[in-house]
Amino acid sequence: MPFPPPPREIRRAFEQLRQAEDAGLEPPGLRLLDRPWDPATCSAHVRTRLWPWLDDVVAWLNRSYAWQTTQAVPSCWPAHPHLVQELAVLACLRAIAGDAAAPHALEEWHRYALPAFHARLAERIGIGCPPGRHTDWPARSWAAEYDSPQATAARRALFDGDLGATATGRAPEAAGGQ
Repeated sequence: MPFPPPPREIRRAFEQLRQAEDAGLEPPGLRLLDRPWDPATCSAHVRTRLWPWLDDVVAWLNRSYAWQTTQAVPSCWPAHPHLVQELAVLACLRAIAGDAAAPHALEEWHRYALPAFHARLAERIGIGCPPGRHTDWPARSWAAEYDSPQATAARRALFDGDLGATATGRAPEAAGGQ
């Protein structure tokens, strides 16, 4: 099964970024361009083409490389922001490697990018989202506590304590009084 080719809009984004880099555009200028490996940076027009392509790439990955269940990307992958980020990078790396004039980039994709993706997938999800049963974010309560006004105020007090001690010339005390 061949790798799903990137849609024209994605290929155009790659080309614009390559041209901008070749022209020496400074990093702040590069941030103005669509970067398909980071979906949040893309215009709605590009994301409209990016989502179906990523879905095709996931189907291709699952058919071509998911021998073990921990290597299978669950169908609910769009509900997992970390998977969206990982898959966008993996898909873009594979597309660019497949267009290379020599096999080195594709070999590196197989040697480094794909195994590292599978390792992170197994570590973060394992078989936590079996077919038809999406598992909601297990760390949701931890994130909610982190975002709570009490925890935010406690962190700010520690930051302010460090900055106050530094501004007076005294050595800052270790966070938490340790």
